[in-house]
Amino acid sequence: MSPGRQAGGIIDKGGALAVEGPLKLDLGCGTSKRGPDFVGVDVLDGPGVDVVGDALDVLRALEDERVVEVYSAHFFEHVDDLSALIDELERVLVVGGRLHVIVPHFSNPYYYSDPTHRRPFGLYTFSYFADDPVLRRRVPTYGRDPRLRLQAARLVFRSAIEFRARYRAKAALGWLVNRSVWAQEFYEENLAGIVPCYELDFELVKVR
Repeated sequence: MSPGRQAGGIIDKGGALAVEGPLKLDLGCGTSKRGPDFVGVDVLDGPGVDVVGDALDVLRALEDERVVEVYSAHFFEHVDDLSALIDELERVLVVGGRLHVIVPHFSNPYYYSDPTHRRPFGLYTFSYFADDPVLRRRVPTYGRDPRLRLQAARLVFRSAIEFRARYRAKAALGWLVNRSVWAQEFYEENLAGIVPCYELDFELVKVR
């Protein structure tokens, strides 16, 4: 893929997708990307964006098993078709490739303020799309044959930085909740409506 405008309205500003070797992607990178070795992808141009375009279109433009790592922070909740996105990630990741996703928790009160948010996420959301040896509660995959495996799921507690006392108190709560899977599952089932969680941090790996 050469620099410039590509099919589907993708603009690869510097030919980042055409380089030899495996890629690392930051999907929905916004104004800053994960690191200099990542290709920043966003529908809006900015200083951290290497490829301007819809994330699904960008993934569909890549060959099979072209990517070794995908990072995405606060992007998946904006996606209309999560199943299609997971399908493409399974395809473009190499076996052993890693997927790191951060999304708002469904109890986050700020989640509902953003009119561009399409879906909430809970502790078990990725268990519907991946093999899950981590969490104790079993959920169906609805006929899906997963190629990803859940490696870790973490509940992140914090408040807006303007509220410093609440920020520190919630960080301490997060330390307690994430000490065990039992505590994580107990919190989400029984306490999420009392003390909201800010976000979820998922790590997955492609296994086949």
